[in-house]
Amino acid sequence: MDVGELLSFKPEQTPKRPSDLEREHQDDDDDDRSPEPPARGQPPKKVSRGEQNSSARGNAPALPTKEPQITEEERLNILKFVETEEPDGEVLDEGGLKKMLLLFEKRVLKNQEMRIKFPDQAEKFMESEIELNDAIQELHALATVPDLYSLLVDLNGVASLLELLSHQNSDISVAVVDLLQELTDVDILHESLDGAETLIEALRKQQAAGLLVQNLERLDETVKEEADGVHNTLAIFENLIEVKSDIAREVAEQGLMQWILKRLRAKIPFDANKLYCSEILSILVQDTNENRITLGNIDGIDVLLQQLAAYKRHDPSSAEEQEFMENLFNSLCSALMAKENREKFLKGEGLQLMNLMLREKKLSRNGSLKVLDHAMAGPDGRDNCNKFVDILGLRTIFPLFMKTPKRSKKRLLSTDEHEEHVVSIIASMLRNCKGSQRQRLLSKFTENEFEKVERLMELHRKYLDKVEAMDREIDQHTNEDDEQDDDMVYVKRLSGGLFTLQLVDYVILEICCTDVVKQRVLKILNLHNGSMKMIRNIMREYAGNLGDASDSDWREQEQAHILQLIDRF
Repeated sequence: MDVGELLSFKPEQTPKRPSDLEREHQDDDDDDRSPEPPARGQPPKKVSRGEQNSSARGNAPALPTKEPQITEEERLNILKFVETEEPDGEVLDEGGLKKMLLLFEKRVLKNQEMRIKFPDQAEKFMESEIELNDAIQELHALATVPDLYSLLVDLNGVASLLELLSHQNSDISVAVVDLLQELTDVDILHESLDGAETLIEALRKQQAAGLLVQNLERLDETVKEEADGVHNTLAIFENLIEVKSDIAREVAEQGLMQWILKRLRAKIPFDANKLYCSEILSILVQDTNENRITLGNIDGIDVLLQQLAAYKRHDPSSAEEQEFMENLFNSLCSALMAKENREKFLKGEGLQLMNLMLREKKLSRNGSLKVLDHAMAGPDGRDNCNKFVDILGLRTIFPLFMKTPKRSKKRLLSTDEHEEHVVSIIASMLRNCKGSQRQRLLSKFTENEFEKVERLMELHRKYLDKVEAMDREIDQHTNEDDEQDDDMVYVKRLSGGLFTLQLVDYVILEICCTDVVKQRVLKILNLHNGSMKMIRNIMREYAGNLGDASDSDWREQEQAHILQLIDRF
């Protein structure tokens, strides 16, 4: 209910309860009337309170109750007041923060003294602990004034708070975590960039990530407050990484990634914290190659495969669990971008698991397609490509190539995304497979009256139309704004269908090494007024824009290979 509805709400008018005197008069009147008893089987007539009151007043006409009315102008003024009114209480300033921190430090010392004096008598130090907790709660006011964060750091407040993470009472450490989570809230940090910079640097200097992870180790998630503490701790890491992405490597090195993997393996029911762990893991490996390698070194690939195996034949039971599964797939895709993890994925029988998921037609099929695409791409995917053919993966991937499943709850990928991943997997196999595996792959295009060649040329026409439409749109915008960046235009064309078209045309060039297939391709091109020149131009552009700065030798070899295919075509 919004403010307008609150103001216009009118409660029902409750009739006035008759007094004892009125009830006596009413009883006398009832006796005088002596009504006939109701007939058998009929309920007695109900008399409303209003009727009782009117009869009690000697049947005098009831005066209408006046409802309080406000004019439209008054209503608008109230709305304006509610929206613009400042909260009660003084805004925290430097003097107020100094007093608050002084009181906080005193209560920390008092609690320490009482615990040293009476280590085994909780009733003796409990009062000081409650006072300390209250002092921590008062510091939440600081989150409303992020400009004062630098003063908090100067007065050694951050160090004092972090020391309390190891407090014997986990309630105190959870209270500190709750405070730090609010202080590092992204929206608040953006209000004062200087304050945010100072606070984050102080946390990094004090090794806050390591202390937070140590605290995570001792929290018992069967206790609701401590489970909330775990959630807030993960939120702190997310806040810090969002503001400064390079912190991702630091927090992983200080034990967060090991703790997340341990938490994922724990045999406890799925909950919000397990979902949050998967989300943080996905963030840690998204852009940081060192974290991907670390994940592989601490058996992270095996953990991810074990967790995903649960969804091989069963769909997630809720939307949250589905998000958890997708986070695991995303983490695995990111991890496979590090070549060191491709071998671990192969040895961990990741290919077999993904192949089974494709066959089972469950929700996991969407993620398994993406994972296979990442595992088999580039020169580092050679072993995975050959192994995929050996485990009869061609029987799984080509039915998906021939017919894109209809979009439904079971298939969250769009048609274009699905076709992109499938064609990319086939292109990777053509690029990486040698010997008998390559022959088995090429023979797929000649079986059943070249049906797969027909499908390939259908995809060529579809994505060529998309790219031509995108080029017309870009030309129209270029006339309006001549200062369009060439790289931005190329990226826009790639997302508009050019990337999939390049993959399709690459597959066409590779399979045309067989004369019968080449004749079929030319026949289909002529039938639909297509041209070989168009395919060659697309592939020359593709070769000219190959980019992999980490492996310049591979790039040069690939460019030479594509140009050779173009000449032969």
